[in-house]
Amino acid sequence: MVTLKASDALSQIDDDDELDEEPGEVIESAPPLKVGEEREIINSSSGTCLKKKLLKRGYGWDTPESGDEVTVHYVGSLIDGTKFDSTRDKDEPFSFKLGQGRNGVPPNCVIQFEVELISWIAIVDICKDGGIIKRVMEKGEQTGPPGDLDEVIVKYQVRLDDGAIIATTPEEGVEFHVKDGHFCQALPKALKTMRKGEKVNLIIQPQYAFGELGSKLTKEFPLIPPSSVLNVDLELVSFKPVINVTDDSKVIKKILREGEGTLTANEGAAVTVRFTAKLEDGTVFEKKGFDEGPLEFITDEEQVIAGLDRAAVTMKKKEQAILTITPEYGFGSTAVKRDLAVVPPNSTLIYDVEMLDFVKEKAPWEMTSQERIDAAARKKEEGNLLFKDGKYLRAGKKYDKAADYVCEDAPFGDNGEKLVKALRVSCWLNGAACSLKLNDFHEAIKLCSKVLDVEFHNVKALYRRAQAYLGTADLHLAESDIKKALEADPHNREVKLIQKSLKKLQAESNKRDMKLYANMFVRTTKDPSVAKKRLKVEKMEDDQGGEEVITTEMEKVAVNSTPPPV
Repeated sequence: MVTLKASDALSQIDDDDELDEEPGEVIESAPPLKVGEEREIINSSSGTCLKKKLLKRGYGWDTPESGDEVTVHYVGSLIDGTKFDSTRDKDEPFSFKLGQGRNGVPPNCVIQFEVELISWIAIVDICKDGGIIKRVMEKGEQTGPPGDLDEVIVKYQVRLDDGAIIATTPEEGVEFHVKDGHFCQALPKALKTMRKGEKVNLIIQPQYAFGELGSKLTKEFPLIPPSSVLNVDLELVSFKPVINVTDDSKVIKKILREGEGTLTANEGAAVTVRFTAKLEDGTVFEKKGFDEGPLEFITDEEQVIAGLDRAAVTMKKKEQAILTITPEYGFGSTAVKRDLAVVPPNSTLIYDVEMLDFVKEKAPWEMTSQERIDAAARKKEEGNLLFKDGKYLRAGKKYDKAADYVCEDAPFGDNGEKLVKALRVSCWLNGAACSLKLNDFHEAIKLCSKVLDVEFHNVKALYRRAQAYLGTADLHLAESDIKKALEADPHNREVKLIQKSLKKLQAESNKRDMKLYANMFVRTTKDPSVAKKRLKVEKMEDDQGGEEVITTEMEKVAVNSTPPPV
C-alpha cells in the first residue's frame, strides 16, 4: 500500500512464497521493511513525499530501474476510499515505462495505490545514443559477459519494421569470435553486455546496422533495404572464454571446460596434465596421459615448451583448454622429433590440455622462518646455475624469489637477521648482474640502490650501479659511484677499468659538444649584429691514464654592430 501526493508509485509485492527478508531498498541504508510496517520516503529533488506500507514480500533481490518496462496491477483511490482507477476491475495488468506517469489523477489530492509488481523487462541503451536498445526477455546465468577474444554460439532472428523476417540462424546456432563480428556491428556490441543463456530483443538503428545504403544480397546474408531499422531476437547460447596468455597473442588459451574453484597453479607448482598435441594440419605428434601415466612437471623450470609452461600456471584443477602456440613459445625454427611425428621448423602447435591436479609452491607467509631461509638459499643456488648457463632472465626471477623469502618485513630474530641480511644483499647484487646482462639498466640501478641503502660502501653495488649509469648515459652519476668505490677499495682492478671507460665516454661527449658549439657559432657569425665567438681546443693529458681530454673555451671578439659611415 502506497499513500502519496503524486501519480506514480511501485511496490515490489509478489508471489505466495515468502522469504525471511524483503529485498532491501536504497533509502539512506534503511533496513528492509517487515510485513505491516510503513515508511515515509521523501524525494529530495522534487520534494514529493510518499508512504510505503508492505503488504506482502516479493522474491529475489533485483528491482527495476528507471526506463525499464514494468507490468503491474494497481488500485488507485483517494484518501476517503473513493476508487478512481483499477486494473483489477478490468483484469488487465498495466505495462508502462518506469519513470513516466499516467494522467487522470485529480490534482492536489492525497492518493493511495495498492500496487503489485508482476514483472518487468530491463531496457538498456547499449551505446548511450539510442542506436541499440536492448530489452532483456529472459535473464541468463552468472557466467559472462564474453570478451573480444571469446568464441560464442548464438541464435537470432532478424526482422524489418514491417515484420518481414530477413535472417534466421540454424537450430544449433552460429559460432564466431566476438572480435570478428557477425551479421552487423550491433551484434558484438550487444553480446558484450550479455550473460550465458540470456535472451534479448534488440532495436537497431541504421548507423549500427547497414546504414543509409543497406546491403546487397550475398550467399551468407540477405538483401537489406537502405536505412533499415532492424528488430533482432538474440540468444547467447554459450561461449568459450579465450585468454591471451602471454599478452602478445602468441599463446592463446580457449577454455573448453571450466575448472574447479578459483585457484590456479603458480610458478614453481608441481602440475599433472594430460594432452594431445597436433600441428595445424591435424597431425598428432605427441600424446601424454592416456595409454601411460599423466605428465608431471614443475612450472617455470623449462621442463616443457614455454607455451605449455606459461599456460599451465593460468589453469584451474579439472580445467580443459585448447592452446594455440606460435613457434616462439614452441619448438622455434628447428625440426624436432617427438613420439608420434616430426615437428617441422616454425610450426604453430595446437595442444588439447587437461589440468588433472597441481600442488602450488608454498608462499613465503606459509613458511616458518627457517623454511624461508632454506627456500631462499635454494632459489639463490638455482639462480646461480642458470646464470652460469647464460639464462639471465630466469636467473633474475630466481634471485627475486629468494629475496622475497627473506624480505625485511619478516621476523627472523636477532640470531637470524645477520644471515638473512647477507642473503638478501647477495640476491640483489646477483639480480643486478642479470639485469646488466639483459641491458635492463634501470632495474640494475634499483637493485644496487637497495644494497647501498643498507651497505653504503658496498663496492660491488657501486661498481654495478656505475655500469648501469654508463648504460643510461648518466656520466656524472657513474663518476660519483666510481669515486666512492675507489675510496673504499683504491686498488680494485674492475673499478679502475670502468673508470677508463668513463673517461673515454666523457671525452667523446666533449667532442660532440665541441662540434655542436662550433656549428652553432658558424651560424651566428653570419649575423653581423651578433658577437663573434672563437672556440679554443686544448688537449690535456690525464694524470692517471694518459687519456686525451678536450676542453672548450669561448672567447668573445668585439665586433662593432654599427655599420661604418659611408
